[in-house]
Amino acid sequence: MSHPPIAPSATPHRSKRYLVLAWPLLALLLCIALWGATLLRVDAEQARVAGQVRKDAAAYAEAYEQYITRSVAQMDQITMQLKFSWENSRKPELLADMRRDGMFTDSAFQVVAVLDRYGIVRSSTRPGLVGADLADGPYFSRHRDNNSTALRVGTTPAQFGAADDVVLFTRRLDDREDEFDGVVMMAVDARYFTSFVSPATLGAGGIVALAGSEGRLRVEQRSDGAAFFDTATLPRRGAAWSGEQGVREIDGADGFADGQSRILGWRQSPVYPLVALVGLPSPDTLAASNLYWTESRDRAIAATLCLMLLGAVGAVLAQRALGRSKEQDDVRRAYRTATESGNDGFYMAAAMRGRDGQIVDFRIVDCNERGAFFYGMTRDDLVGASLAEIDAGLFGEDLLATYRKAMETGFHEDDRKMPSDNRLNISWGRRRLVRVGHGLAVTLQDISERKAHESQLERLANEDALTGLATRHAFLERMPAMLAQAQGASMGAALLFIDLDEFKHVNDSHGHATGDAVLKCAAQRLMSLLRPSDQVARFGGDEFVVLLTPCDGERQAASVAARIVDAFGVPFLLGDELHAVGASIGISMYPRDGTDAETLVRHSDIAMYVGKNDGKGQYRFFDPSLSTTLTSRARLKQSMLEALEGDQFVLHYQPRVDAHSGELLSMEALVRWRHPTLGMVAPGDFIPLAEATGLIIRIGEVVIDKACAQLAAWREAGVPLVPVSINVSPKQFLRGGVQRQLHAALVRYRVPASLIEVEITESAMMGDQDDILAELAALRALGVKLHVDDFGTGYSSLSQLQRLKMDVLKVDRAFTNELARSKEGKVFFQAIVSMAHALGMSVVAEGVETAEQLAILRGLDCNEVQGYFIARPMPAQDMAALMTQRYLLEVAAAAS
Repeated sequence: MSHPPIAPSATPHRSKRYLVLAWPLLALLLCIALWGATLLRVDAEQARVAGQVRKDAAAYAEAYEQYITRSVAQMDQITMQLKFSWENSRKPELLADMRRDGMFTDSAFQVVAVLDRYGIVRSSTRPGLVGADLADGPYFSRHRDNNSTALRVGTTPAQFGAADDVVLFTRRLDDREDEFDGVVMMAVDARYFTSFVSPATLGAGGIVALAGSEGRLRVEQRSDGAAFFDTATLPRRGAAWSGEQGVREIDGADGFADGQSRILGWRQSPVYPLVALVGLPSPDTLAASNLYWTESRDRAIAATLCLMLLGAVGAVLAQRALGRSKEQDDVRRAYRTATESGNDGFYMAAAMRGRDGQIVDFRIVDCNERGAFFYGMTRDDLVGASLAEIDAGLFGEDLLATYRKAMETGFHEDDRKMPSDNRLNISWGRRRLVRVGHGLAVTLQDISERKAHESQLERLANEDALTGLATRHAFLERMPAMLAQAQGASMGAALLFIDLDEFKHVNDSHGHATGDAVLKCAAQRLMSLLRPSDQVARFGGDEFVVLLTPCDGERQAASVAARIVDAFGVPFLLGDELHAVGASIGISMYPRDGTDAETLVRHSDIAMYVGKNDGKGQYRFFDPSLSTTLTSRARLKQSMLEALEGDQFVLHYQPRVDAHSGELLSMEALVRWRHPTLGMVAPGDFIPLAEATGLIIRIGEVVIDKACAQLAAWREAGVPLVPVSINVSPKQFLRGGVQRQLHAALVRYRVPASLIEVEITESAMMGDQDDILAELAALRALGVKLHVDDFGTGYSSLSQLQRLKMDVLKVDRAFTNELARSKEGKVFFQAIVSMAHALGMSVVAEGVETAEQLAILRGLDCNEVQGYFIARPMPAQDMAALMTQRYLLEVAAAAS
């Protein structure tokens, strides 16, 4: 990486050359007058040196700030590139791949890492950091709580294992919804920003320092190579360097780490929160020179007629002046080397004025080869040419006007799109013009690649990468203008919110690649059904929105919606497979249902959601009453959360008996909601919502805990126990952890595993077979029995039942109801019993409500029965009495 040049002081010392000849002559002719002149010259020289040091300090600070800004800009570009690469791949091996391709191999990059939204390192050039938790750093909370993606500069966390001699660059990561997704971190050796300093540039005792205007970042390095990274080594900010730029003298006791007094020049970066500081030895450090002058003055008083002594003094002065001139030449050579090795173009332009004193043109008096290359010329061709001579037709008056403005204000900086011309080797440039004396110092940085990258990022932000449609962000930004246009033309509009039915099933069963292919085909099919004036966007996941404009009313919107529903009723053919994915549509009309984008989207979403719950594959217009329905569901969900916190869920128990003897063999635990004001809420009113919202998982945990606690209570009361079967919802089972919850409850209440049975529906066993088998094996290892609940309503096959090795098959009540109604009902039930017995499974008939059904089941050799004919679900205290009685069929017959 290149370092921008530090421009040397251009103050000449030609007066020293004349002293070589003038001093002996003056000493010979005016010996006595020389003494007085010596005194005056001492004071003048000291004042001049002090002024010159202050000017040099200001010039060096300005040049060092340019260097810092450009160096940090490179880090800015690298972190932007890393942010883009990570957000489009999220591969843990991303940094290893980039390092293998040649990035981050410079020793200055000590650590590069990517943190996820929880502060965990997911990728790093230092493998030992992967998995580390860096969320406690201030940089992480600043990015998480601020949606700005700007580069931040600070110090490294302790987990990096680096000292304070490291500068940390961080940038926020976003997901596709522009939500916080983590942080890009890059730790760079602080010496990278100070290593160029040497006695040849700043002189012996010179020092540069970099300070952060926010945070505790401090870096200091002397020209002899000594570096300090402790906060105390820098002058106090409030006392020494406040404001954007300035120069002042710093006392040795209140200054730098070595205690030396200096002239401090500072300048804040206009782009980044950094301050560049340059310290030059103050005139007080020339104490030896002052002493020498004092001794010379005393000798002049004692021997005013000694011309040889005066000549020697003059020779010493001349030699010193020549030494300074040589030092300046060394600085100029170092400056030339730095400018020629940089990537930026550098130009010195002198103002050309007319007779009226107005600037009429600028002449290039110096430049580097890089700068000449940008304009398709050589340095020899460019130096000496005026702006008009370079090509007035290429740049016109705009370039001259910019140069004039910079001369008036002293500074100008902008990003400029260069004219389209084959002679130019740059398309975008960041130029910086600083007034220096009677001319301008111009720096031109090639930012063509960055501008192209920004253009690409803007396109990606506004265009969905998968479908090519507009993104949610782009659509919502354009929508106000489209609605305003419709209003101005007195035309209506309609917003269609489209959600794909059964897409999750396709994605889960066939993989994300197939799901992406279906989404692309769905977008193409949707576009084919619309007019060119209609706007379409992918709103996220499997959701699309369409703005119909113009729209004459509900009839036209309904026609388009029906056409979309019908088109999506045709399965998508991918390869040799058909994938059925329907569409549910909610419609909001402008301006009836809303006059702004947010309201229209929200109302169409509500209409779609309610319509989807009533039956998929249809469209629904927004109605204010729909909001009431959703509000009721939200209130019910909140009440369920309060019920979980307030222990409002209780268990009722329904017996399960031997079909022939009537002996009580087991009982099923059924959850009930005892609401403080509504009373007992029926399961059908809250179980479906609990399933939809995921609260069923927490409710399932409550059921496990309460069932085990009740068994322990009955045991303490001396009640003869029978097993309790617990229903496990599909979401609870597929999420995993049922075995762990059961084991914890059994241990907590000291209940034998033989007293617990687990009922699982067929739909819960339709996921990944390996995961399901592992979970069932873990449950079986506890010693609990496994039931297939509601058999016949799902998708079980004979091979699947054989592979899962379940203990009990519970036949759904729909088959029990058909026993006395048709011959086929008996045939079906007989087939189920025979299949279960062949697999070594017991059969339980659910929903037995009559003696006739019981008699048929006995004839079919059904093992156990459960239903209202035996007993209804009852509280725990009533169930205890039946457990003591043991045989229940006589009681059931008497009750009937």
